[in-house]
Amino acid sequence: MTTLTEQLKEFADNSAKRHPGAAQDIMKNAISVLEATNILENAIKTGDSFPDFTLPNAKGEYITLSNLLKEGKVVLTFYRGGWCPYCNIALKALQNALPEIKEKGASLVAITPEKPDNTLSTQDKNELDFEVLTSKNNELARSLGLVYKLPEALVSLYTKFGIDLIESQGNSANELPIAATYIIEQNGKVSYHFLAEDYKLRADPLAIIAAL
Repeated sequence: MTTLTEQLKEFADNSAKRHPGAAQDIMKNAISVLEATNILENAIKTGDSFPDFTLPNAKGEYITLSNLLKEGKVVLTFYRGGWCPYCNIALKALQNALPEIKEKGASLVAITPEKPDNTLSTQDKNELDFEVLTSKNNELARSLGLVYKLPEALVSLYTKFGIDLIESQGNSANELPIAATYIIEQNGKVSYHFLAEDYKLRADPLAIIAAL
């Protein structure tokens, strides 16, 4: 069985063939610009305390981190939106790994800036059995140092691809969270982190399970 890392690379390679030339240049340049900001330096990492939060799921129920931690560790991952194919591939891989994550005594939570109506369609499409929560206007990701603004050229390209961030998030900020996954211990401390400026890279479930 192929790993998530292998699946993502295969999709990225095929995407580069489908969208050659200027489109590739715009997407690569956006990653380079983000890397130059040193965003990872200020992001929450292993050894830091993760802030408590209360966020809604698509059913309108509010989920609080401290309540989840009473039951065990929490694997928490951020994704950009259901419009992002890399996010959907990663969410499906996490769903497949959910039994092993639970065996380790942990729960799994995904967080997105998408509106709850959109998270519901993402959850249904990927048949997810874990909590998917909305952080309006990227507020939680922003508090963790994970948020960046998309360059104008990339926004225009996404529009050509049919990606409407205003519809997805309900705001016109053109901001997204970087790829980020954490394991949070019951004392609220981060014991594992994965951070990447390149949206094509994600924490592999094999690494997450090994870290649990």
